[in-house]
Order: sequence, then structure tokens, then C-alpha cells
Amino acid sequence: MIIDSHCHLDYEPMYSDLDSVIKRAKESNVRFILTISVSDKKYNNILNITQKFNNVYGTYGIHPHEAKNHNQINKDIILERIKVSNKIIGIGETGLDFFYNHSDENEQMRLFEEHIKASIESKLPLVVHSRAAEDSTYEILAKYSKKNNLKILMHCFTGTNKFAQKLLKLGAYFSASGIITFKKTKDLNETFKSIPLNKILIETDSPYLSPEPLRGKSNEPSNVIHTAKYLSNLKEVKFDTLCENTTNNFFKLFGKLS
Repeated sequence: MIIDSHCHLDYEPMYSDLDSVIKRAKESNVRFILTISVSDKKYNNILNITQKFNNVYGTYGIHPHEAKNHNQINKDIILERIKVSNKIIGIGETGLDFFYNHSDENEQMRLFEEHIKASIESKLPLVVHSRAAEDSTYEILAKYSKKNNLKILMHCFTGTNKFAQKLLKLGAYFSASGIITFKKTKDLNETFKSIPLNKILIETDSPYLSPEPLRGKSNEPSNVIHTAKYLSNLKEVKFDTLCENTTNNFFKLFGKLS
């Protein structure tokens, strides 16, 4: 059994063909799928998908790119939004992206902290996006982790090994995407070698980041099997062992699903 811990089923081309996408996932032994929220206006799509498919769960959150469009969002609103369905099991995708800076850095940091506060109060895991913002991401997470039991999942992790080791001390988990299968990712491979197997999840981030040998094509949850196979070789463990561990790690974070 495999779990795709991060995808965007409300994005095209998947959204128009969800029945087929879910069918192919099941055929690839992808038992559960977590579809991720990135903006408030599209949240109803997340809710509708999770209600239609019993093996799909969701999150509520605002992507850092969208911070400028969500000045009104705070901890209390996030907490209200997650209460509408018991199939919303995480908070995010939130975090910092100083690479593109589609939103002001201060706006991103304020919204990130509101998500963290909601995560602590609700006890739901925090799904974190971090790009070109390692120092600020760590400083904010560390500030709240010191006094609270903050559950952290670094989604599509591509950071440095130094960053990973600091985050491990905060109890963070790390999700590997198809990027790890790309050529010229030697440093990322070495980082994931150093991360304990009991701290690793896998994801597609579909429809983006198709793994080799499908790079350049639209991604979907069924393709997570390629990342799992690559990671099992990288970690020098059997494929079934890798799948069992990443699945158990998901359940440790998000709770047992049925």
C-alpha cells in the first residue's frame, strides 16, 4: 500500500477526469490520497472531491504565493474552515517562497504564523512549502516548536542537508517528490540518504513534477510508485519496506484512515 501525501486533484487536467485518475491510483496500489488546499476560493472543490471519493482526504491552507490575496485570513478563520468536514486532516499548504516572491515577504510570514497557530490549536499536521527561505522558515517553526507540539511535514523537500538536520531536531517529517528521480539532484539524494526512514513520506505534487521516466508529462497520484521505487533503491531497502514505512509515517502524522 502506498499513500500520495500531497497532490492537487482540483487542478487540471485531473479535475475533469477524476474517476479515471482515482481508478488508476487504485490499480497502482495507491490506497489513500491527500489533496491539498492552496486558496480559500477553491476550498469548496477540495471538500467536494473528498466527499465524492472515500479514499481521498484534504487540507485547508493558503499557499505563500496567495498571501497577498488573503489578508483577512487568520487562525480563527482557519479553525472554522477545517471544522466543516472530518475528512480535512491537515493545515496547509503554507510556508514561505522567497524565490518567486509573488507575495510580500512580511505578508507570507504573517500568514504562515497564523497557520502554525491553527495547527497547534487543532493538533492537525502543518504542510510546509519552503523555497529560498530556509533561515526564515526554520526560525518561525523553531519559535513555535519550542513551546508546543507542532507536527511538521516539509512537503516536496528540496532543501539543504543542513536545513534537514535542523528540522529533524524539531521532529519534522520530509516528503519526497518526483524531483528526487531527476538527473542533477545528487545533493538532494544525499540529503534523503541522511534522513531516517521513519521520517520520510512520498508525494506526487501532481499535476506537477512527474518522476522519471514520465518527466515532461502531466503527473497524477498513480505515478507515486516511480518515486517510491527510486527511493527504495536510494535508501537500500526493499520496495515493500519503503512503502510500509512511508505509509506508517503518514498515519503517525495524520492519524489512521479508513
